[in-house]
Amino acid sequence: MVKVSVCIPTYNRSEFLAEAIASVLAQNYDDFEIIVCDDGSQDDTPELMASLPDPRLRYVRHSQNIGKSNNMISGFEAAQGEYFIKFDDDDHLTPDFLRATTAILDQHPAIDFVSTDHWVINSDSQREPELTATNSAQWGRTTLPAGPIADLTARVFDQQSLQIGATLFRKRVLDEVSYMRPNLQNCEDNDLLVRLAVAGKQAYYLPERLMEYRFHPEQQGIGRAIPYLKDKIQYLNLYDFADPKLEQIRQQRLHETQLLLGLRLIEAGDTQAGKVLLQQGKSHSAQKAKIGQLIAIFPPAMRPALFSVLRRLKPTPSSS
Repeated sequence: MVKVSVCIPTYNRSEFLAEAIASVLAQNYDDFEIIVCDDGSQDDTPELMASLPDPRLRYVRHSQNIGKSNNMISGFEAAQGEYFIKFDDDDHLTPDFLRATTAILDQHPAIDFVSTDHWVINSDSQREPELTATNSAQWGRTTLPAGPIADLTARVFDQQSLQIGATLFRKRVLDEVSYMRPNLQNCEDNDLLVRLAVAGKQAYYLPERLMEYRFHPEQQGIGRAIPYLKDKIQYLNLYDFADPKLEQIRQQRLHETQLLLGLRLIEAGDTQAGKVLLQQGKSHSAQKAKIGQLIAIFPPAMRPALFSVLRRLKPTPSSS
């Protein structure tokens, strides 16, 4: 039985996928398999995979797009390892990742998964030290002590400290919580970590930067924002925390997301749906809701310029 299954879901990113695979093959730990699950790519991904004869590499290809979380589930179901990690096709593992994280799980039988800090890299695969430091601080990793994580639900829901692509799991634990929910395109990673925490699973934090997470300029565009915010509302509605503080945070975050989606929909010309969401989320910021309602009066062609002014009131948060 192989020790670690490394799953890399992919879609039309052959130029980045080659780097992702290379980062696993360069590990200073060799008891692993790589499963590339392809969600119907239309680029040269099949040709790339055919050119890589390494016996540790397996290719699961779907003839058509089946959706992000469904594709991840197919990779998970193909995995044969005792331990499991999924990271995206445009990210990298550093050479020490598997050695360091497997050692933690080997040494601590009560630990269900181990997570590390990570570097931020740009579109040219270059590390961004200042952005990395800001990102680690923003998501609470600079104050997260090494070792077992106390109050895990707060850490993964409130502070969102853990990056799933920098996390190695015991596969049986993922089986116990059913891994990914089907038919999700966004927030599926957050949802998995919250479900693990709610189920009482134990996590360990290793404060070393052993993974490289890529930031893309298009991550902040309106075409990306609208489906993301829709899925985030769906994700936030999945929970009802018994802890009053966490439940208050969930409600606040839900109202904020409703407001942001309402603003984006009005900007995109979907005026009626946008107004409904502004009404639902106005408790987060009555001022922004009123401004959004005002901008909705203007013709759609004028709205992007007006919203660019509104958006300067609060910086767009970066990914964890």
